[in-house]
Amino acid sequence: MPLLTLFLADGGLIFAFKHSTMPGKTVLLCLFIASIFSWAVMVTKLRMVNTAKKQSGSFLDLFRSHRQPLHLYESKLKFEGSPLYAVYRAGCRELTFHLLGSQEVDDTFRARLEDAPKISPAQMRVVTTSLERAVGETSLRLEEGMIMLAMAVSGAPFLGLLGTVWGVMETFGGVAEAGSASLTAMAPGVSAALITTVTGLLVAIPAMFGYNFLVTSIRALIVRMDNFAAELSSEFEHQYVDHTLRD
Repeated sequence: MPLLTLFLADGGLIFAFKHSTMPGKTVLLCLFIASIFSWAVMVTKLRMVNTAKKQSGSFLDLFRSHRQPLHLYESKLKFEGSPLYAVYRAGCRELTFHLLGSQEVDDTFRARLEDAPKISPAQMRVVTTSLERAVGETSLRLEEGMIMLAMAVSGAPFLGLLGTVWGVMETFGGVAEAGSASLTAMAPGVSAALITTVTGLLVAIPAMFGYNFLVTSIRALIVRMDNFAAELSSEFEHQYVDHTLRD
């Protein structure tokens, strides 16, 4: 039976909704709001992940095409939405502060950089700490909002089940008060009670697939950030650290 027929048929979801009690409709409203939030998070995070992958790929290609790790920082190119660029920018700002005493990039930046003495291993450890902090902060931004999907996945079925149990309880209570039980009398109430479980599953299932996909994608981005931070730290240490200096 087509989905539209399921909704429009006398014995479908509309029939169940019409016979729902106020607690059941309250649960359905909560599930509807949860569905809106979960879909909003999924669409937003999916766009963010796609942008992050595209921008990070472009940034990494340009970064590795130059032998000077500060070239992109000096040229003031920006890669909005790239977590790798956010880590790179934080590391470059900290490094230039130790090399030049300021983070300003102007027309004399290249000349000042060539004349600047190398930094000590202790200063390089501060730069590395800055990179690690940037990785952590960017990871938190990537994971922001994922709690909504986790709540939809775990909470929606239970909320739907609560509505069903409540509806069945009221149905049997009505039968007990009437003093007689028949399938015709009970069917509308049971049908109305089950609609909350169906709705809870309709909310939770898409959220589960979206959550698993986004978690995997974000985890891959975080691993790429960790690897890039290590690569950048190695480049900085190779070119700008004097290991003969005392800490």
